Amino acid sequence: MEVITKQELINFEKNIARLWEEAKIPYPVHLCGGNEEQLIKIFEEVKEGDYVFSTHRSHYHYLLAGGSKTNLEKMIIRGDSMHVFDKELNFLTSSIVAGIPVTAVGVALALKKKNSKRNVWCFVGDGAEDEGHFYEAVRYVDGYNLPCTFIIEDNDRSVETPKSSRYGKSKMIWPNCVKRYHYIATYPHVGTGNWVDFGGFKAGGNSF
Repeated sequence: MEVITKQELINFEKNIARLWEEAKIPYPVHLCGGNEEQLIKIFEEVKEGDYVFSTHRSHYHYLLAGGSKTNLEKMIIRGDSMHVFDKELNFLTSSIVAGIPVTAVGVALALKKKNSKRNVWCFVGDGAEDEGHFYEAVRYVDGYNLPCTFIIEDNDRSVETPKSSRYGKSKMIWPNCVKRYHYIATYPHVGTGNWVDFGGFKAGGNSF
């Protein structure tokens, strides 16, 4: 895989933000930011040939999986910021909340049946963590010991609603196939016009 640095990731998103502000991208764009170091560390474990599944916010994942900056920029400009796919890289996304875990489970099951050494990495936000589809996927992977790791990218926001407003003090203890990292988002969840810093967040669970 091509090695990409933290600053290169940041610069790529700054360029996309500039293109959006200049009205050269007349489509919804969800920018990454604030989680560069965590993702670089995670992708040190992702091997060539592994499957990477992502969400509507997938730019960093694609680049760290070995995707081309040029190709990604072309996809974003044509309106595919939330629909980034690359068959050669085994890279797939879904902009539906918790829409991708079930696909990850199916691929992981197929890999196990084929005795493959490849793994599946499925990224979701803490908003998707609230959904039943995610819960079902986790139980299946855990119950059948499938080669799939779920990464919860926790910025304490489902759109603009923090976890404390969604389910109070409740905490879910997930099995080992689920990892979590916390980060301060550079960009808000909705739109790219009003960039804010949400502040720091703390929670329990597995982490990288």
